[in-house]
Amino acid sequence: MLALAGTLVALGAGRPSPAQTDPSQPLPSSTLSVRTGSGWRIWWSADRAPTQWGADTLVTGLMRWRRAARGVRWAELPIAGSGEAWRTRVIVARLDPRQLVLSLDTAFTPSARADWSLDRVPDDAVFAVNAGQFVEAMPWGWVVLGGHRFLPPARGPLAVALVWDSAGDLRWQPADDVARDPPPGTVWAFESYPVLLAAGRIPAPLQSQGRGVDLAHRDARLALGRLSSGDLVIALTRFDAMGESFGAIPFGLTVPEMAALMGALGCVDAVLLDGGISAQMLVRDADGATHAWRGIRTVPLALVARERTARR
Repeated sequence: MLALAGTLVALGAGRPSPAQTDPSQPLPSSTLSVRTGSGWRIWWSADRAPTQWGADTLVTGLMRWRRAARGVRWAELPIAGSGEAWRTRVIVARLDPRQLVLSLDTAFTPSARADWSLDRVPDDAVFAVNAGQFVEAMPWGWVVLGGHRFLPPARGPLAVALVWDSAGDLRWQPADDVARDPPPGTVWAFESYPVLLAAGRIPAPLQSQGRGVDLAHRDARLALGRLSSGDLVIALTRFDAMGESFGAIPFGLTVPEMAALMGALGCVDAVLLDGGISAQMLVRDADGATHAWRGIRTVPLALVARERTARR
């Protein structure tokens, strides 16, 4: 789990602007590159990291979206990072909540150990991903299932709650504003951390070291974001140097690099989900063909999407 400290800075919106970080504690040195027609090209570096993001035209221009079921598109993007992230593949799913019904799923063994994996995804689901963070066998923080509180809220300066209501709208709610019991109309909710972007801005604890978040650790990453259009973006990183069978090895990006990736993809808000060996995602095409990126560990909570027309 990540250590959390500090407070969020004032939030704004706009295009990337030069970093304004503590020069005495800069970000760990690293770069991110994408492969273009003329070779690898650096699109982000720690020493010139923006604190404000809009979509990066270089990154978004390389996305080749594939249509899956209605309301779901996905793409893969090879990137090159520093150190063990020298070959990384990013799988990005884009969901339109207006065409989908989102729900949470859980699974536990008789001995109360987490037991959800992609093997539990129902046949009518068009997308699934592990959700939130967790402590041992239980989700971390506030969880609402079927309108009822399953777990109480947790507090953290970089935590946020995602709330799905009976109107089919998904709200992003700061953790400090979460009440112990869900307000009327709440269908489900969960908390996660750390926030990577808020209104397009990188939170202060991710701009320079020494503010309570480990900014040097590398891992397989999973993040959930939203675009200004309301569409959701889920990005999963996989180690890409030894074939898909080794993709779940927990090598990958740092937290600041993942924030940069979500910003480059056009997200205005984004938060990490549990990554490492827990990260797993499934996309199902309209014809039923399934694309699955499996994790090694079972988890206690998942986000599942179905087409709205399939809702009973």
